[in-house]
Amino acid sequence: MNIEAIPSTEAQVAEAARPRDREATRQRLLVAARALFAEHGYEHVTVRMIASEAEANIALVCRYFGSKAGLFGEVLQGEPTIRRIIDGDPAGLAGRLAEYAAWRMHHDPESRILRSLEYSSGDPEIKILMRDRLRTAVIDPLAAALDGPDAHARARTATALFLGIGRMRRTLGPEAPTPADVERLTAMFEACLRA
Repeated sequence: MNIEAIPSTEAQVAEAARPRDREATRQRLLVAARALFAEHGYEHVTVRMIASEAEANIALVCRYFGSKAGLFGEVLQGEPTIRRIIDGDPAGLAGRLAEYAAWRMHHDPESRILRSLEYSSGDPEIKILMRDRLRTAVIDPLAAALDGPDAHARARTATALFLGIGRMRRTLGPEAPTPADVERLTAMFEACLRA
């Protein structure tokens, strides 16, 4: 009898008794990671914590996601984007972006995961994920909604305006926007998006 094959912890016993279902295990890992990242932030969560919470073997995190950063990237895929703001009448896009930016002056991101992403931005793995998230969730969809030349460059400029507002909120704290703020922001987004 191979003594190493005998489960030694409660989690291993539970895992040995559970039927193998790759997708169910993958989903449990995603759910556990989302909850832990939202509660503790990226840098304070370990792969061991995620595996324990999901009642899964720690090696499965690497098998299914490649790394903790890969798992975090997968969690980000399920988070809200500004697509709902971009979609709609193109003539009103600058105004919708301005209203959202004004709202962001006063509020943290709606998602606890996105807040975690903001606060973990110094981590080298997170920088890569942030860059990819910014491209796929903001710049590329915004560029796709624009007509005319240099759509990608115009989308990057509008995104820079969003990033500046987020940085200001983190540095100075939230401030309630005024109607004049929305008017100014609308004019700024119109300038950014103009062909």
